[in-house]
Amino acid sequence: MKLDWKKLLPCLAIPLAGGGLSAWLTHRGMQEFQNLPQPPLSPPGWAFSVAWTILYLLMGLASYLVYTDDGPRAGIQAALWSYGIQLAMNFFWPLLFFNGQAFLAAAIWLAALLVLAAGTVLRFYHVRPAAGKLMAPYLVWLVFALYLNVGVYLLNR
Repeated sequence: MKLDWKKLLPCLAIPLAGGGLSAWLTHRGMQEFQNLPQPPLSPPGWAFSVAWTILYLLMGLASYLVYTDDGPRAGIQAALWSYGIQLAMNFFWPLLFFNGQAFLAAAIWLAALLVLAAGTVLRFYHVRPAAGKLMAPYLVWLVFALYLNVGVYLLNR
């Protein structure tokens, strides 16, 4: 498979830009968050930016594989719509959690995001199995994030 850089770069840039903007909008809230009681297994603050950067790159690559697939357009479009919606939900979660400190609402939002992301992974897998597999670490991270979110809620209500 030959890479089409004109298509790959935007696919990588979209999740990275959304994540970067969300991080920039929540940087003060993230600093305050570090002072709150944390559940067991909470990673150090720097680990979040490393993990999310890797996850966004994997998501971007997965979306590229789906976008450039030569299968039925209806399946590809449905997969990409699902991807876009879950990316938007992903963008707003940190605003709820870090800036709003609405930990319960953020946990509910994250649970909904997890369900939508799982649907996206399945849609990606049906279009291109490698794309679904590239999205799997994102699902694992969302489950871990939900654990942390619920833990923060329980420790700080």
